[in-house]
Parts: sequence; structure tokens; C-alpha cells
Amino acid sequence: MESHPSGTEEPTSPGSEDPRAELVRLVRSVRAQLEELGAAGGWGVPLLGRARMAASAAAVAGHGAAPSAEPPPRSAVAPPAPPPPERARPEDAPLARAAEGAVAFGQAAPSDGVAAAIEVAAAGAPPAAATVAAAPPVARPAGAPVRLPLAVEERLAALAREASACQNCGLHQGRRQSVFSRGTGVSGVVFVGEGPGEEEDKQALPFVGPAGQLLDRMIAAMQIERDDVYVCNVVKCRPPKNRKPEPDEMARCLPFLAEQLDLLKPKVIIALGATAVQGLLGTTEGITRLRGQWKTYRGIPVMPTFHPAYLLRTPQAKREVWKDLQDVLRRLRDDASDASEPT
Repeated sequence: MESHPSGTEEPTSPGSEDPRAELVRLVRSVRAQLEELGAAGGWGVPLLGRARMAASAAAVAGHGAAPSAEPPPRSAVAPPAPPPPERARPEDAPLARAAEGAVAFGQAAPSDGVAAAIEVAAAGAPPAAATVAAAPPVARPAGAPVRLPLAVEERLAALAREASACQNCGLHQGRRQSVFSRGTGVSGVVFVGEGPGEEEDKQALPFVGPAGQLLDRMIAAMQIERDDVYVCNVVKCRPPKNRKPEPDEMARCLPFLAEQLDLLKPKVIIALGATAVQGLLGTTEGITRLRGQWKTYRGIPVMPTFHPAYLLRTPQAKREVWKDLQDVLRRLRDDASDASEPT
């Protein structure tokens, strides 16, 4: 019940309560359930079921009827049946996709964007306005190139050959092969990591082990194609026993990274972990302090965040990383909006 200006409380009878008040209770119930699941790991919860819970909250704001806030039985593991076709609304789709992306990345609780959209709907804003707030931008707009300019591709290929023959530091002595990059970068997003691990050294591709699989889910949660981002490392050869690269090793390898970024001219760089931040920004400040704060590399925005390997050891930190990725998406969206405005 809500308090009235007079200080008295007015009882409500069943069926007479404002649907928005019912929606607020629904949102709180859904959030409490998901936070409880998140504390338990949340990995066994059906993907579509949790996405539909978020989408249904937005649907209630438009239809004026709230579904029951009673939680489903814990024994239920099968995804719920799809809603009737007549209740599906196009404006609800972005909200559901954003929720599914967050769950695919392993974010048990609703993302800030999704939760904010539900709160806006509960406050009485039009459903379309709420879903727009939650929808990530399209990283490759219609008509955007699917390849880099030929001259850039050729120079990157030549640079990769140079890295494969490089003997500027002692790391070359233990490598099977150098690990240069993966992806095209046509989305304008570049991920920079620390250095290759054992699997990367075998396959000559960055981020292909368990941490790389989590990175792929992060990219999918952003609704960007895996091959449309560019992924590389500060050092191109595997350090012995996967240790952190020494400052001298990083300094000798940084010219490769600098030219990669100069050729790509990305819109945003996402620095994964303390070593990547140190290599890009020349700082020794810890990643915990820098995470989530926009920095700049030669005029390019840099978002420092935790390395996927750290997230494998500390799953609860995924919430912070998801916030960082959403900040990246907002900047890409804003940049695209500015570019589309007539001058």
C-alpha cells in the first residue's frame, strides 16, 4: 500500500490496485529470485526462461495486467512454453535480447540496462521508451564494410610475419609460434589482453582457451559478431609457464601493438587486465582501481576491465565487467548517433 499525503493508508481491494503498483512488486520479486540464483551460481537456469521474465515485465506495462509473482517450483528445469503469438510485441524484443545476452555471458541478475528499462516501465513510461534504453546498439550498421581497406589488411599481414620472426626479447626462445591477432575489427572494437597461453601458443590465435571462450560469450552478450572485433595482446609470444611479461619484454613488443592500433583506428579499446592497461597507458596503477573508468590511448577511448581469466576464478566480478561492456556500447551508440547527425 502507498502512503497518502494525509498520513493515512487507504486499503485496496483485489482487482482495484493500480497495475503499475502490481508491476513494481513483480519486478522486485523477479529481481530477488535472480539475485538468489546468482548467489548460487545461476548457471543451470534456462536462458529463455530468465529472458522472458524480463520481457514479460515490460509487456505488463503495456497491457495493464501483471502475471503472478509466485516463483516457479525449483524442480522445474524445462524452459516455459513460448507466449501466445498474439501477445508478442515487436517493441519487447530488444529487452528480451539484452536479457539473453547478459545471461549468456553468465550475468545471473538482470543487467543494469534491463533493470533500468523495467523500472522505467513500472514508472509509467511508454513500453517502447523502456525497451530502447535496454537495447544494445548494432555494432555494424547496415551498409558498413565487412572488411578493412585492402592496404590495411596487407600491412597487418606483413606485420604479423615480422612478429613471427621477431627475436627482440627472450620470449621467442620458448614459443612454438607467435600469436598476432584474430578478427577484423570492422566493428571499431579492439580487445587487448596480456599475452598468449598454452592453447594460444599451439593454435597461433589469441584467446582460444577457457578464458577465450568466456571472452566470446562477452562479445556475444554485446551483440557483436565474434569476427567483427579485433583481439590481440601486449606481447606476441607466450611467457614461460604463463607468467606475467616483464617490463622489458613488453617494451620490446609494444611497437607491434602500437602499429596494429594505428592501422585499425578503433572507436574503443577494451583493456583486459592490469598488464594490458600497463602496456597501453604506461601506468602501474592496479586494475581494481582503474576498472570502469574511461582512459585514453593516443586519442582513442580505453575501457579498463577485468581479464576473462580472472572472471573464471572470481565469477561474481562478472557483474562489474558487464557494466563496463554496457558503457562501451553506450559510447558506440552515442558516436554512431553523432555521426548520423547532419553538419
